[in-house]
Amino acid sequence: MAKDIGVGVIGLGMGANMLAINDDPTSRLQVRALCDSDETRLQRLAAEHAIPHATNDYRELVARPDVDVVGIYSPDHLHIDHIEAAVAAGKHVICTKPMVVSLAEARRVVKIVRAAGLKFLTGQTSRFKPPFMAAHKLFADGDLGRPLFAEAHYVHDMRPVMDRTPWRHENPQDWLYGGACHPIDLLRWFFGDVDEVFTYASCSHMDDRYPAGKHDNFLINLRFRSGVIARILAVYGLVEPPLPMQGLSIFGDKGSFVDNRLVLDKIQGQPELGLEFRREAGHGQEVLRYMRHFEDCLLEDKRPLIDEVAGAKVIATASACWDSIRTGLPAKVQPVE
Repeated sequence: MAKDIGVGVIGLGMGANMLAINDDPTSRLQVRALCDSDETRLQRLAAEHAIPHATNDYRELVARPDVDVVGIYSPDHLHIDHIEAAVAAGKHVICTKPMVVSLAEARRVVKIVRAAGLKFLTGQTSRFKPPFMAAHKLFADGDLGRPLFAEAHYVHDMRPVMDRTPWRHENPQDWLYGGACHPIDLLRWFFGDVDEVFTYASCSHMDDRYPAGKHDNFLINLRFRSGVIARILAVYGLVEPPLPMQGLSIFGDKGSFVDNRLVLDKIQGQPELGLEFRREAGHGQEVLRYMRHFEDCLLEDKRPLIDEVAGAKVIATASACWDSIRTGLPAKVQPVE
């Protein structure tokens, strides 16, 4: 199969996962250009993967005629600049989460992507995890019945993460946009648009590098437009806990799904059923799954699962969480279009 869809990658931390697509003979995607501020890492990966073009200037990468798709994996606060440059150059975009870091930026992305008529995917890996994909299939097929309640969590000691990626404290990452976006998007996948949120927040003071007055632990209550209620635990200032980093619980009137375990009311005795996934685990495989999904959308002219509007609605939900924290009251999620 011809490798005739060129990819350029901005940011080679998480973005290095995209390089594996070059070894997939069933994909037409090929990474042809790399951009990173770390010259040593840039040249090492370019040499290891025989990438013909490497640069420190993202403008140079997006201008290349052999690049059709730009993958953006730069620090969160740089996403808007890189998205705007890629779209202005007529490139399709895959942007890791969070899409951007404010409601105003989210609305800007929706506007420019729509005007340009390009494809856009927000790289929310949670939708491409096999256990969560299984839960969604069970839910969509009606096996769990009418939804009653849901929970999701993303709980992670961020101290070692900040060791590896110091920008998270040098230009402090907003953990609502950059962390809680995972469970927010995951629940939106099941239940659609969020109507209202109420959020508590606190500052852990676990890491002296992170600003003492900047919140890093969140408890979010959500009400969806469908009437479903849910809660999210998004906690990043703590000692790494003995539980899965990401979790999902869906409770319906026919069954319950909790972190790979399933109980169906129709089975006598309600035995607990366990789901085991033996292959294709890990973040890199999730990135490859959404790259192949994006490729299919390009070839078949379909809308990506998490397009610019879906990405913007996650940002709008996180923005409402900040409104709630500031006022101490429930906050409505604002429109993105």
